[in-house]
Amino acid sequence: MAATARTKLLLVAAMLIALAAVAPIANSFVLLLLTKTLVFGILAMSADLLLGYTGLATMGHAAYLAVGAYFTAILAERYSIGLGCDFFAVLAAGTLLGAAVAALFGLIAMRSTGVYFLMITLALGMVVWGLAYRWNSLTRGDNGINIAHRPTCGVAFSDPIAYYYVVFTAFVLVLGGLYVLVNSPFGRSLVGIRESEVRMRILGYNTWLHKYLIFVIAGACGGFAGVLWAYLNRIVSPEDAILTTSVDALLMVILGGPGTLVGAAIGAGVVLFLREYLSTQVTWWQYVLGIVYILTIYYLPEGLIGLPGYLRGLHRTKGRPTPAAEPSP
Repeated sequence: MAATARTKLLLVAAMLIALAAVAPIANSFVLLLLTKTLVFGILAMSADLLLGYTGLATMGHAAYLAVGAYFTAILAERYSIGLGCDFFAVLAAGTLLGAAVAALFGLIAMRSTGVYFLMITLALGMVVWGLAYRWNSLTRGDNGINIAHRPTCGVAFSDPIAYYYVVFTAFVLVLGGLYVLVNSPFGRSLVGIRESEVRMRILGYNTWLHKYLIFVIAGACGGFAGVLWAYLNRIVSPEDAILTTSVDALLMVILGGPGTLVGAAIGAGVVLFLREYLSTQVTWWQYVLGIVYILTIYYLPEGLIGLPGYLRGLHRTKGRPTPAAEPSP
């Protein structure tokens, strides 16, 4: 068990080192794709807190990304706030705003469970999309809000490599923080709630409070990702709050591996690669994504992060001698 955990940590460390080293040699398209993957990796990890660790499937997670992104764009476009070293203050404020919106939505959504929870979070997410689409005086509607340039704090974040390292650092910090969280007694209790909420109640846990707190933390991470997304994209529109973005977050978690933070980030990379790269090569890239999704669910219920274990199992099965058939009486 300890050896397996050590192997996983070594693989994660190798992945992070590779991501840190690839930026100077990557072309502009690959660098942009990697930066998007890291931002959506943060969003997917926050969705994994709900789906993978707590067993709460949400369809409104894009709302927090949009709240953080619109907050950033409004401050930058109207008040020129967040375009210098105050970028870090905006990042913190966007995170708190995501947490505040999640705290409000959680009071509504936590009154339900199962498919009703799914539908309520869907409805709440659509409320945010509707505000982004209709509140023209604030959000500019379909036109969206443009950010003139990225911040400058010592170095110009307009340099794609510089901004990549900002996002990479943010990703590592979030990954480290969430890893500590899910391995704490609080995080272990979330897994207990996922497996049997009734049993956890009998043991004396306030399951409602645990679910509410993780809902707020997931919203905070979504707002954090939204700030980074606004500066990366430099335009914020209702597309950032659309249902498809929430579905993508869930798809990333399921593909990568529910209950594994790194798996969610891997799922983000797979989904974005298929969409951003494969879509430029073939028109039927959605079918490829569908096939990958079906094969993952069928053969890898633990997600793509379980692929090494699956291959080891196949190897052991092939290496095992076939038992001789018993003679018939």
